[in-house]
Amino acid sequence: MITRRTFAGLIAGALLSPGLAAAQQQPTMRRTLDATTAMPEAGRRPWAEQVPQLRVGLLGGENEADRLGRFGAYRDLLERTFGVPTRLFPASDYAGVLQAFSAGQIEIASMGASGYAGAWLDTNGGVEPLVVAEENDGSIAYVAVLVVRADSGITTMEQMRGKSLAWADPNSTSGYLIPRFALRRAGIGVESGQYFSRTGFAGGHEQGVVAVLQRQYDGAVTWASGQGDVAQGYSRGNLRAMVDKGMLNMADLRVIWTSDPIPNGPLTARSALPAAFKEDIKRFHLALPKAHPDIYQQIERGGGTGYREVTHQTFELIVELRREEAAARRRRS
Repeated sequence: MITRRTFAGLIAGALLSPGLAAAQQQPTMRRTLDATTAMPEAGRRPWAEQVPQLRVGLLGGENEADRLGRFGAYRDLLERTFGVPTRLFPASDYAGVLQAFSAGQIEIASMGASGYAGAWLDTNGGVEPLVVAEENDGSIAYVAVLVVRADSGITTMEQMRGKSLAWADPNSTSGYLIPRFALRRAGIGVESGQYFSRTGFAGGHEQGVVAVLQRQYDGAVTWASGQGDVAQGYSRGNLRAMVDKGMLNMADLRVIWTSDPIPNGPLTARSALPAAFKEDIKRFHLALPKAHPDIYQQIERGGGTGYREVTHQTFELIVELRREEAAARRRRS
């Protein structure tokens, strides 16, 4: 069993630290920045006999029209490159993508670390990570932030006592799992009516920020790269995406809490798919930021240095934390 103290030490230091994440890179782990990175040649593959269509799951947390718009050029490029029909499957929430993996209804999806851990547990190891995004400093980590209205008068977590807090989604790493763990570690009760007057699910990251702006909640947790200009919503993440879409002026928000580093979520594939398929998908994504930077920035909601290959080992702690959260939920019920 992983204890709070054990995980606190790990999350604050070893595995999840951006500095060590960069240093942990293994020689066999390919990166976008490698000189040899190149987009696969276009053409139908032998694996198409087993994968006659490519179905891509899209997480919830953003309105469907915007999601389909952001991923439209990406879908077209996948279809042109591999010569198989490619379809986008936008889920209404994170659980929809987990269920689609369990039912074999999608081949790939970009997921948060907690979503990946949930899918891995739900499928008994039937999914695997392919690549993760690299940030501008070469790390593979991001942060959760708690935001409030700039005119709320709230400047510290202590001033959130008795206020309302919106979680993003129960399967979100930065919008639920890690903030709950970190707040409990700090002695803050995370259940509705304990420290906060009430807590609830906003239905996604974008919806949580909108709920704060519309005064439906006093605060919300969401994700950001933790790098770049805060006034622009950082270099990558939900806040940056909302700024870019004209939905948000960061002058209207204040960040009052930032988590320790969290491992970036992986592009995930079903493990049973052909190895050649998974290799092609890896090569496609590793080359995407160089070959098609506009498409890369659209799907990543901002940009970093590209992608890096990754293995399940990176997410083992998140898997354990998911197990503990599920056990705690069963105890509460």
